[in-house]
Amino acid sequence: MNDKLVFLGLLYFVQGIPYGLQSSLLPVYLRGAGHSLTRIGFTKILYFPWVLKVLWAPLIDRVGSKRRWLVGTVSGLALTCLSSAALAPEAQIWGVASTLLAMNTLASVQDIAVDGAAVSLLKGRGELGLGNTAQVVGYKAGSVFAGGGLLAVIDVAGWSWMFLLLMFVYAGVALFVWGAPVLDEETLRGQQADGSRRGVQGGDAVRPWRVWRKLLAVPGTPWTVLYVLTYKLGEQGAVTMFPLFLLDHHMTARELGFWNGVIAMGFSICGSSLGGLLLAQFSIGALMRRVFVLRTISMVFQSSLLTVLEPSPLMKGMAVLSMSVQHFLGGLITTITFTTMMHCTQRAEESIQATHYSFLATLEVLGKLTFSALAGGMVDWFGFQVAFLFFLTLSAGTALHVWTATFTGALREHQHKEQPK
Repeated sequence: MNDKLVFLGLLYFVQGIPYGLQSSLLPVYLRGAGHSLTRIGFTKILYFPWVLKVLWAPLIDRVGSKRRWLVGTVSGLALTCLSSAALAPEAQIWGVASTLLAMNTLASVQDIAVDGAAVSLLKGRGELGLGNTAQVVGYKAGSVFAGGGLLAVIDVAGWSWMFLLLMFVYAGVALFVWGAPVLDEETLRGQQADGSRRGVQGGDAVRPWRVWRKLLAVPGTPWTVLYVLTYKLGEQGAVTMFPLFLLDHHMTARELGFWNGVIAMGFSICGSSLGGLLLAQFSIGALMRRVFVLRTISMVFQSSLLTVLEPSPLMKGMAVLSMSVQHFLGGLITTITFTTMMHCTQRAEESIQATHYSFLATLEVLGKLTFSALAGGMVDWFGFQVAFLFFLTLSAGTALHVWTATFTGALREHQHKEQPK
């Protein structure tokens, strides 16, 4: 089990690096250069490959091994970083956007392959909880490394050295995956099943609507689809806009890089880690019901801080506390959510599991991406206070949706069948 966790955690770590570059480093850089919140919000379009990944997920399910897809994509990320090192971001902003788009494309393909490997490798509720903890913690650690750590690197060594460092990180991981013994079992199983899968999948390739019907017919999929599209909306708006409010009124870019890019994300990782431990002991439904209510309460506290515009040590302390609590609860919710998604996917037949999980993961990204792109425009039009009131309303609505589902909806099954050990 430890080999599986190290393998998954490392791959999700390097997958989180592009997200950290865009979510933490790029907004602070652009805001410091005087760009509007609306323009910063529209940089989320660089995440678009994550929305499209469900289109090529069936190809990754059918062609080649997971090992080859993983080595190929991670090696491609290393080469992209090498080309990025030659750019001057102040004069070649479109070149920077192109390289980040390429990194997101390669990372999204890698995500399909590693998710498919995780669904195959993880067995039982205990392994699912710990495996999804490795997934979320690894991804967020990569995001912290890129958004917080690399913000310090670029400040000291410059743009080129930062991307050269990333190139060596990706190259090392590609070599690790090439020789990883944990994939030997997956490769052998894939070779044994290949003959029986080709006939069925060949027919599905000619008639792709069959695959979509299979995806939607998996038990629990309709509720899970609605849930993953909406569960992060209010939180995502607050997490995206609150640091920029602090940048405008209370903190410098360097302070934000430390408190939001490192400390708050550290709390997020702690929350994700705790989620895996709690899932081994308690039902998904009970955890979700309580944590979503706590998240709504934390957003009430954060929204109240928007009325304090004058900088002060007390305000900075309250802001750091608010971001830390919000990220802690967000990390906990993310681990629970990805475990719920994987539970649902494991009910699908093996030949479409990677596609099914990628379908759910794509919708999860789509919900967050769409709202993040619009959140900046909402603040520019209506102001921080009105926008955060809307974010709070969305969060409360999601809490009510989850609370109802634990008693009368899809989560009722988890509530009664997965009692504490």
